[in-house]
Amino acid sequence: MEWESDETELKAAGAEALGGGRLGFLIRGWEIESRKRSILSSSLLQQWEEKLQTSHLPEMVFGESCLAIKHVSSGIKIHFNAFDALCGWKKEALPPVEVPAAAQWKFRSKPTDQVILDYDYTFTTPYCGSVSIEKWLRSEIARGLLMSSCSGGGAPEESSCNPHWVDCQEQIDMVALASKEPILFYDEVILYEDELADNGVSLLTVKVRVMPSGWFLLLRFWLRVDGVLMRLRDTRMHCTFGESTEPIILRESCWREATFKALSSKGYPTDSAAYNDPGVISERLPIVMRKTQKLIIT
Repeated sequence: MEWESDETELKAAGAEALGGGRLGFLIRGWEIESRKRSILSSSLLQQWEEKLQTSHLPEMVFGESCLAIKHVSSGIKIHFNAFDALCGWKKEALPPVEVPAAAQWKFRSKPTDQVILDYDYTFTTPYCGSVSIEKWLRSEIARGLLMSSCSGGGAPEESSCNPHWVDCQEQIDMVALASKEPILFYDEVILYEDELADNGVSLLTVKVRVMPSGWFLLLRFWLRVDGVLMRLRDTRMHCTFGESTEPIILRESCWREATFKALSSKGYPTDSAAYNDPGVISERLPIVMRKTQKLIIT
């Protein structure tokens, strides 16, 4: 993780390293762990293709990278990984974005190949993260002797609890999150990326930051098909540290998109170079869908 504070500040906040070779910290009853690995090998990529029943995957799939956040006492675990995201892509199966003839030519692997775009080559996903419940045999084990699912180990006891998201009126307090509260640590994990044969970018990342008051994360799918379309699907989650055994976790999903033609009609530039940073141009893209949900345990 990319630490934003020194050991004194971390200790003052009650944070301690997870240990056991895991990259992350335990703070206020939460385990926050990230794992960054190289792209999938050809053999693993073939296994994924078989499981997903597809011959198309992004150019760079970081299949063994992930971010996991677990509330130790309740067993609530929120994690983010490329496989689940691609399952969402495969299930949603959006129609392929239509590109101009000149751009289609660049999608050919050979000049003699016929262009066939019969699948969503942008790898757009509705994925908002994965949630499960794990009840550990002893809290001491959960504090570091066993590995979390992000590390691929451990033998959690099955739980009959069922976590699910329900729509709510509460909103994530973005103004409060923008305050100058110290950032104890921060990390970003890339899940997959594709440059669309040099015709744009398709990128799925997850970022997390932890403050003395709680944690906040952003899962972002960013798509730019040069000269044609931009699409942004953001999932934000926020949890304030507290004493409750069942913490309150809010999730906001916001999908935005616009064609280059529509942006041009509003006076915005049509040069793709002006749209390299999704964070800067997100407000230019109209909202397709937005909703806020709360995690409920039953």
